[in-house]
Amino acid sequence: MICINVILIFFTLLRIAVAKKNNFAFPGDLTIGVSGAAYQIEGAWNASDKGESTWDSWTHKKRHLIFDQQNGDIACDSYHKYKEDIAIAKDIGFNHHRLSLSWARILPTGFSNKISKDGIQYYKNVIDEIRKQGMEPFVTIYHWDHPEYFNNYGGWLNELMVDFYVDFARVVFRELGSRVKFWTTINEPNNYCHNAYAQESYAPGMRLKEKGAYICGHNMLKAHAKTYHMYNQLFRAEQGGKIGIVIPCRGNFPANSNDTESPMIAFQYDCGWMANPIFSKDGDYPKVMKERIYENSILEGFSRSELPSFSLEEIATIRGSSDYFGLNYYTSRVCASMPKTNGTGWYQDSGVQVSVDRAWKKGLPSWAYIVPEGLGLVLRKIKDEYENPEVHILENGYADEGTVNDTQRIEFLYSHMKEVILAKNDGCNIKSYSVWSLLDNFEWDRGYAEKYGIVHVDFNHENRTRTPKLSAKWLKKILKNRILEYHDVHNETLKKANN
Repeated sequence: MICINVILIFFTLLRIAVAKKNNFAFPGDLTIGVSGAAYQIEGAWNASDKGESTWDSWTHKKRHLIFDQQNGDIACDSYHKYKEDIAIAKDIGFNHHRLSLSWARILPTGFSNKISKDGIQYYKNVIDEIRKQGMEPFVTIYHWDHPEYFNNYGGWLNELMVDFYVDFARVVFRELGSRVKFWTTINEPNNYCHNAYAQESYAPGMRLKEKGAYICGHNMLKAHAKTYHMYNQLFRAEQGGKIGIVIPCRGNFPANSNDTESPMIAFQYDCGWMANPIFSKDGDYPKVMKERIYENSILEGFSRSELPSFSLEEIATIRGSSDYFGLNYYTSRVCASMPKTNGTGWYQDSGVQVSVDRAWKKGLPSWAYIVPEGLGLVLRKIKDEYENPEVHILENGYADEGTVNDTQRIEFLYSHMKEVILAKNDGCNIKSYSVWSLLDNFEWDRGYAEKYGIVHVDFNHENRTRTPKLSAKWLKKILKNRILEYHDVHNETLKKANN
């Protein structure tokens, strides 16, 4: 009996020692927040004089392309319940609250000559409530929901969208800028352009292969840069805000330890496509992209590259047009070289085949393998590649089927926050980290099948009842103490099973 007690005491002390070893203090200048986006949570799709957005039209007319054939007409009903949502975020202890603006709610026709007073007032109310609750509003101007009318012109395939977007941003800065110190122009342009213009996954769903994505991204980069300089000229002196862009980046690991080139090339196609024109010393698209896409384009019979080119003036305008590097991180890949033979093109334009490590845990989405060390890899890559810019991690999250006792989400958040702290301790200039997301919400082409929220939403109840999950309670504890505490998921699960 004594022997058994000694063994139990030993393992208890060992567990405590492991826990303490795996506890990390949050650096004093690192803020922790939470994110959401307009179409995914607001609902009220036709409230007041709001115009129709591309996602309104898409989900109404092509519902068969949404996994559960649902839409965001009501979503979380945050349009009416924003005070409750902001109060929940405040209670958890977040420092900042990231939201996006519905273009069609502010400009019903899409054009700046008709501004919705109700739309502007709604966002003033939301932002004021965030500030009232002691959090900083992080505002994204565009999160994929432009007015449907612009699709008559080809949407982001048409260069006219650059000026349409800048006009929208000018209205936003004029009406809301005195309340906001942190702006994001566009969320994940590379991800959106692939899904909306290369394949039929996101609205407006134009299946044009990579050429569609390249044109869309080209115009988005110009819209971003033009907006940045417009803010500098008209608003920065008085409003004093920061403005940047958000780029999703994967961690890229070599399939062969001797292969250093493939992960580098994969990074340039995945992250550098948008980052290099803005953050590199010389600007413009990565050299490897320009060379290989040109070679493939000629082989396919085109007279020029499918990747558009920037003028020297445009390169100079885009280079340096961001006050910070906005990073979204979810997963990683293993990379292997696919050599080009005579008469054939580069595999998928890059010459790199990506796969996964079978040892990685898999999340609910088909693409979501859980690789926290990939976040550390990306952060250090950004530091080395782009002269250590100020970095704000604006999305990082885990999807499941909506369980309230979400121990796997806690494990995910802990392991990724740990990588953030370690990278910051290594000199990476990280200023903030945002959990995706506060609420279970409409996840684009996956509808309501995949839930990222730390707060459960009952979509079967007319009140859209909110229930904080176990992860919200864990976050509240670590944010209060400013200590990233090791969470014994196994013991927590056993404890709940016995209660």
